[in-house]
Amino acid sequence: MKTYTFPKHFFWGSATSAPQSEGRTKTDGKGDNLWDHWFKEEPERFFNNVGPTEASGFYTHYQEDIALLKATGQTAFRTSIQWSRLFPLGRGMINEKGIAFYRDVFTRIKAEGLHLIVNLYHFDLPYALQEEGGWVNKQIVDDYVNYATACFNNFGDLVDDWATFNEPIVPIELGYLGQDHLPGVIAPREAVLVGYHVQLASARAIQVYHQKGLPGKIGIILNLTPAYPRSDSAADRKAAYYANLFQSRCFLDPSVLGHYPDELVETLRQEDLLPATTASELEEIAQNTVDFLGVNYYQPLRVQAPKNSRSKCDVWTPNVYYDLYHWPKAVMNPYRGWEIYPQALYDIAINIRDHYHNIDWFVAENGMGVEGEERFIQGGVIQDDYRIAFIKDHLKMLHRGIEAGANCHGYMLWTFIDCWSWTNAYKNRYGLVRLDLATGQRTVKKSGHWFRQLSKQNGFSEE
Repeated sequence: MKTYTFPKHFFWGSATSAPQSEGRTKTDGKGDNLWDHWFKEEPERFFNNVGPTEASGFYTHYQEDIALLKATGQTAFRTSIQWSRLFPLGRGMINEKGIAFYRDVFTRIKAEGLHLIVNLYHFDLPYALQEEGGWVNKQIVDDYVNYATACFNNFGDLVDDWATFNEPIVPIELGYLGQDHLPGVIAPREAVLVGYHVQLASARAIQVYHQKGLPGKIGIILNLTPAYPRSDSAADRKAAYYANLFQSRCFLDPSVLGHYPDELVETLRQEDLLPATTASELEEIAQNTVDFLGVNYYQPLRVQAPKNSRSKCDVWTPNVYYDLYHWPKAVMNPYRGWEIYPQALYDIAINIRDHYHNIDWFVAENGMGVEGEERFIQGGVIQDDYRIAFIKDHLKMLHRGIEAGANCHGYMLWTFIDCWSWTNAYKNRYGLVRLDLATGQRTVKKSGHWFRQLSKQNGFSEE
């Protein structure tokens, strides 16, 4: 029997986001964010025509859901605040109903003894600000900092730790180098500019938070997707280097080390994509690095040297430096189309240990989405042994990294209760708790009962 015991004070929890869990009512005062607007305009883009209006119903069921957090053994919980719930137009008058809602939610979470981590931004820009250019318009930096300051002022006494952004690379990849987020354009110059404005906004929010002298910490949550080369050839290794540069290091380096990688800056300069910066702005980024790092990990990135030569007329994207590669030995989640590769979590841990000052970090998201989970119901409970196995396999690699000296202090599963997932809606389920969309009934899955024991024992044993 092998026992995996985690460090003292290691926390066990789950993560969600406000736009994916809360829903809205006609009288809650919330303004439209990007997803509210897009669903109104193009409902056919969303799986089964299901938009964010209902989500998981956390806005009206939060008392019941918070009790279930405790019932599934969680000692920590990460959620977010909807910018458009506090400021329906992104700035101006604050929505007092939103203030009252979040204060009650956070008070109840703290009353249950959970460590509360609140993220300020999870892909949900108020649409009124998008109409002014969104993250392309530099005014957005001031608007974001004003919003963040309002959050610190109103909830700083309740929130243990804050995160400035969740996965900031995703809206860039899917909204400015793709068409799965708004504005849905292929605009490399705007993509780079958005990334810079987000990084500057993060640094300024960190500065404000520290100036207030609040007792907690503030960090950022990044999806780290390690890139592995097809072979050990120089061309394939170069492809993996560039994939890591654009996929991870573009936010990881400035957030933790305070500066951009020289190779990234030079590459963007050669492509004539380098945004206008000032010495004072770069100094703000250098001086306001994160206190901790949240790491979201789902899948690796397999790459090889690009097969085709690049034409000067091609629209630039980071993919010009590498082609994707399917590893023949890959174990796949057929529902999501993602490779399951727990080894990468160990590799992430060692990379942070060796190249990022062994900063304090935690797993902020990790999980497995499965379609049609109802077929696994026995005795009224979903028997999701596949999810338990998935978690165990990743925890083994995380445990190995911690034993090697990585400074990881927590694990959060995505997610607590089946939640709405952008254009995929409820196609895949990730929760420890099943949500019946027809009735709103919540039922703890087998994994939820197992997670309670995992937390209680601060680890698990396995033959």
